[in-house]
Amino acid sequence: MEPALLLLDEPMAGMNREEKEDMCRFILDTNQEFGTTIALIEHDMGVVMDLSDRVVVMNYGRKIADGTPDEVREDPTVIAAYLGVA
Repeated sequence: MEPALLLLDEPMAGMNREEKEDMCRFILDTNQEFGTTIALIEHDMGVVMDLSDRVVVMNYGRKIADGTPDEVREDPTVIAAYLGVA
């Protein structure tokens, strides 16, 4: 059917490392082969940061950051929300 948008909600849930690597390859291949935009909702931050061109971070239903993985990783609001502050 070749959709323009593929929405994946927690596709890595319950997977071991090898299964996650296979799923990541599938996601990347789908994007490259068909040009499909992929919206990924995922709690595995390693997967999110490795796969994404752009990351949107939500905290209690409110968007707190939006940008490249590097921008989001260094955002003080994200750090405070997910890691806490001293």
